[in-house]
Amino acid sequence: MNNISEPIELNQNDTPKIATGASARSAAKWFNYGTLIAVLIPVPLFIFWTGLSMLIYALNKHHPNHKVGEYTQKAAYRFYGVAGASVAVAVFFPPHILYYLVIWGIAVLILIPWTLRDLYLINHDTWVDVAIEPHKPFADL
Repeated sequence: MNNISEPIELNQNDTPKIATGASARSAAKWFNYGTLIAVLIPVPLFIFWTGLSMLIYALNKHHPNHKVGEYTQKAAYRFYGVAGASVAVAVFFPPHILYYLVIWGIAVLILIPWTLRDLYLINHDTWVDVAIEPHKPFADL
């Protein structure tokens, strides 16, 4: 957030750079939408989403609106926790599809309600425009 006393970086039209509330709301939903799709269509999207989710997390965690990072972090903890536990448990499964379907069902039961709850909270949260602070280079020592 910008303090009033500090100057705000201006773009070429002499207007401050703004991250709109609508774009922040949209960014906060990305991780949750990806998780929903990956859980509902697990083969092969779950594996691809595991990789892509790291990029989405890195982009959104440092969003100018801090609430985007908070919602993304909660969604990531859930997804990576379920994925990690699934791998740790599935290592000991015999090669029968039934065991993997059970672990997928448990993942669905955990992730879908919490993801839908997060999407509800994101849609009903108050999102304000945020002025983007200018990049401050490190001082040479």
